[in-house]
Amino acid sequence: MPTLALKNVNKTFGHDTNEVQVLTNVNFEAVAGEVSLVIGPSGSGKSTFLTIAGGIQTPTSGEVLVEDRSLLALTGKARDAFRLNQIGFILQAYNLVPYLTVADQFTLVDRVKKQGNLSATELATLLEQLGIAELIQQYPGELSGGQTQRVAIARALYQNPEIILADEPTAALDSDRVKVVGGLLHDLAKQHHKAIVVVTHDLRLQEFADKTYTIMDGHMTLS
Repeated sequence: MPTLALKNVNKTFGHDTNEVQVLTNVNFEAVAGEVSLVIGPSGSGKSTFLTIAGGIQTPTSGEVLVEDRSLLALTGKARDAFRLNQIGFILQAYNLVPYLTVADQFTLVDRVKKQGNLSATELATLLEQLGIAELIQQYPGELSGGQTQRVAIARALYQNPEIILADEPTAALDSDRVKVVGGLLHDLAKQHHKAIVVVTHDLRLQEFADKTYTIMDGHMTLS
């Protein structure tokens, strides 16, 4: 049984003559223990796909299933709680709180999600792996784009979710850091049985993927 599945998902924006079809009959499956890569250019529908997969947006039609449970059938609060406990997001916008230090970003997660997060030892290891351990007293405004991206990755992984959805997680990283992040996501999938979905145009990540999907003009195919 797939951990995450989209079945015949369509998404349109606008109405009548202004209607735009962003996703068309998308079918997708992510399995625990695997990294699934979704590759496509800007404007292909990648980000819309990811936000629907994570329950942030709802599709115009179709189903989103997490462990065979309909995400769309959940009420607003129940869906929020489900996302908090089951899904970790690594978004392009980073979404770090600007007035909190790096260390406090993780303390904030503890206040919102009180159980199931990584231990202090596991967090320290993660920060070392990502090369940001020395930045814990810095504020987001003091970090480079690549450093900010790695902090955002660490914060998403800190919640220890079953499903990790990543939107261009290596966009601001050099090739050495891409290998670190790709290897980390691969190891998390294999060693901790996570279902990891990465949308990207960065072909450097293909070597870390178990499955690669291509999305073009809202149509998805398994490569």
